[in-house]
Parts: sequence; C-alpha cells; structure tokens
Amino acid sequence: MKYTFDIVGVSPVWQFFNHQQQNQQQPKPQGIEYLGTHKCTLDALIETVEPVPIKWGWNTEQVLDTVVSFWMNNSESIRYWKARLTDAGNENILVARLADITALQAEFETLLNKNW
Repeated sequence: MKYTFDIVGVSPVWQFFNHQQQNQQQPKPQGIEYLGTHKCTLDALIETVEPVPIKWGWNTEQVLDTVVSFWMNNSESIRYWKARLTDAGNENILVARLADITALQAEFETLLNKNW
C-alpha cells in the first residue's frame, strides 16, 4: 500500500474540530485523515500521525517514511506554511492530510464526477 502526506493549510481550531466531527459521522471509512497541530515541525507532525496507522491497519513504518520524505523534499512548502501558521496566530492550527493513495484518488474522482 502507498501513502501520501501533504500540508493543506492553516485553519481556526474550531473550524477544524467541526470538520473532524462531520467526518466521523460519515457512514463509510475513507482512508483519509486530516490532522492538526499547533507547530510546524517534523516532530509535531509525526506525533499527530502516529495513531493513524493503527486506526486504519496501515504499515506504521511506511506511513512515517512518507511523512519524513515529505519533510525532506518540500522545504519551500514547509517554510511557507510555517510562516502562514505564525501569521495566523495562536487560535489556528496547521492542517495536514495523510491518506492511502487509492482512497485519495477515489475521493478526487468522486469530487470530479459531482454535478455542480
């Protein structure tokens, strides 16, 4: 199984919490997790990621390798999001997405097939 990790934005804590509550009420598991942290550091991201493989039955080592690989290969993006998090203030968190690539692809295909 392959995984993907990306920082997707900065959000007010209450809005992120509301999003997480709505996702938990969905009937079927998606294999996509949105994670929040107050710090933009590798340690903080790993700490938020650690419980996810257990929840989904994923390979913990591969998941952590995916996060570390993202961190090592995306220094400009990391600097950008670190600055945005600082600009946003203490009531906001950094939001990252961790997903099984197949589940994320299915999610995108569903969104593209919706009639807007």
